[in-house]
Amino acid sequence: MDKQTDPTANDLGSLYDDVQAMLESTAHVGEAKVVNARKRLAESLEKGKAALAHVQDKAREGAKATDQLVRKNPYQAIGIALGVGALLGVLIRRKN
Repeated sequence: MDKQTDPTANDLGSLYDDVQAMLESTAHVGEAKVVNARKRLAESLEKGKAALAHVQDKAREGAKATDQLVRKNPYQAIGIALGVGALLGVLIRRKN
């Protein structure tokens, strides 16, 4: 995904940059509490990056599988989309 077109990626990138800046700015502080907090934050940041990469990979796999299915069965996909759209339209209209 392109960071310029994905607002979530932009937000996560900003968060990552902010955390990195905080870790760097507190590098000189030697108090035990700060050192432990920095260590936990760095570990959490790495876990978050790994989780994000995993979610992105799964999303890509799902998108590819959906694309292949729609390309193999275009008319069925159009019919299902039409049916779901009609059902949603009826439900929304009934609610109003």
